[in-house]
Amino acid sequence: MYGPAGSEQAVRKMMMLDEAPKWHIYLVAGVASTPTIFDECKRELKHRFHEAGRDPVIRELLPYGDHTQSMVRQIIQVGVDLTRFWISHRPGGRAVAAQVRELSAGHPVLFIGHSGGGVAAYRAALLLNREGILPDCRIIQVGSPKTPIRRDLREKVSYFQAVDEDGILKDPITRLGSWGGWSRNKLGVPFWNRLKHAPGHLGTITVLGGHPHYFRSKEPYLHPQRGSNLS
Repeated sequence: MYGPAGSEQAVRKMMMLDEAPKWHIYLVAGVASTPTIFDECKRELKHRFHEAGRDPVIRELLPYGDHTQSMVRQIIQVGVDLTRFWISHRPGGRAVAAQVRELSAGHPVLFIGHSGGGVAAYRAALLLNREGILPDCRIIQVGSPKTPIRRDLREKVSYFQAVDEDGILKDPITRLGSWGGWSRNKLGVPFWNRLKHAPGHLGTITVLGGHPHYFRSKEPYLHPQRGSNLS
């Protein structure tokens, strides 16, 4: 399920930006992020869409606050969003949903969430899907903790994590959480299925650096053959 070719196909399939009405794109940050975390990513997205003759609507959200605010509080909030237990208050998810509800009702929405922002994006998608105010909603989680994905939304979610040159996972945040659940084999014997609630599309990104560096486009995050992490 992992691999660069599959990753590119998944992204192309999920974007589907030729359809009307215009898609709105939300870049959603995680814990202790700076307000500039998505600056280079946003410029690159705009450039690529403009080359394709499109005028994207791209917004940035920091649902847990930025690097100047309490990291402990932010981590607790991500933990609340991440838990499997039903609770009425999902702080990050509700913060994202409120912005989308106000600015993008009636438009299809693509979330690109980094770290805990991928969790908040998924929680927001659940709320907005239940309300039925978006004609479509897709989520790309980058370097995020694993959160169980509801079966009816699996094909709308893609998940990417960093690996090194040898394909070994190098982002510790992606080890948090679980997609696992109990399943039965052909003989009816129960077993723990670690991918039971996984997103429909899984991929890896070979990066220089680690968890904070997915969207870097300058030295020392430039590979002589592959180009930058961002590219």
